[in-house]
Amino acid sequence: MRQAMILAAGLGTRLRPLTDTMPKALVPVGGKPLLAHVIDRLQAAGYERLVINVHHFADQVEQYLRAHQNFGLDIAISDEREQLLDTGGGLKKAAPLFDPDEPILIHNVDILDNVDYEWLRRQHLPEEDAVLLVSRRKTKRYLLFDNAMRLMGWTNIETREVRSPFPWLREADITIDDELKVHAQPNSQFLILNSQLLFAFAFSGIHSFSPNLFRLMNRFPDRFPIIDFYLSVCHRSRIVGCRKDDLRILDVGKPGALEQADTFIRTP
Repeated sequence: MRQAMILAAGLGTRLRPLTDTMPKALVPVGGKPLLAHVIDRLQAAGYERLVINVHHFADQVEQYLRAHQNFGLDIAISDEREQLLDTGGGLKKAAPLFDPDEPILIHNVDILDNVDYEWLRRQHLPEEDAVLLVSRRKTKRYLLFDNAMRLMGWTNIETREVRSPFPWLREADITIDDELKVHAQPNSQFLILNSQLLFAFAFSGIHSFSPNLFRLMNRFPDRFPIIDFYLSVCHRSRIVGCRKDDLRILDVGKPGALEQADTFIRTP
């Protein structure tokens, strides 16, 4: 059974004043809520089991799903009313709601995209623990991958912060060129210890997660971002990137993006 989690618990502060009276999951785009757009696309791709986490105006989300008979799907609610748990903590809390033998597609409720979810499901090989959908897109924050597309770290090119479980990468003074290749300053340990090329890609926020990873979340607190988790375990798990160069994606939570959303959903 194909299963997915829709992250819908956020406060939606960037969509105020709309989210002063409704959750961001129910903010309308093209005549229907963001949540319905994501559910419809997952259903069209054959997903039958959905888990949706709720916090901000949680009752409204539950009422909406009941009014639409759960869209004819097996939908479970992961209740975060008491505490908002962030992307990693929310997934950890929802662990008992999933089939332990099937990968979980993770999707933010405020993301519109052109991803073929069936195609993405096929990219997740049995020996892989997580597959992160990435693209060649200019951003301030990049995920760093080796030439086999295995996750190695993360960097913020403005602050020059580097996060990685590998000391030689954390200590390297790196830059990223226009081809998104990673370079290090001369004589840095990075050049000595790492013979492979590294590449930088922008994360879409869409990923496929193996339930095998839940056991590694036991030492994490209740609340944490999923990227923090991936960066902590990528040296002993197979966390890989899946590159989609024709990716179209719109974060509706960003300022001004709501005005672009109607055009986005009408564009093939």
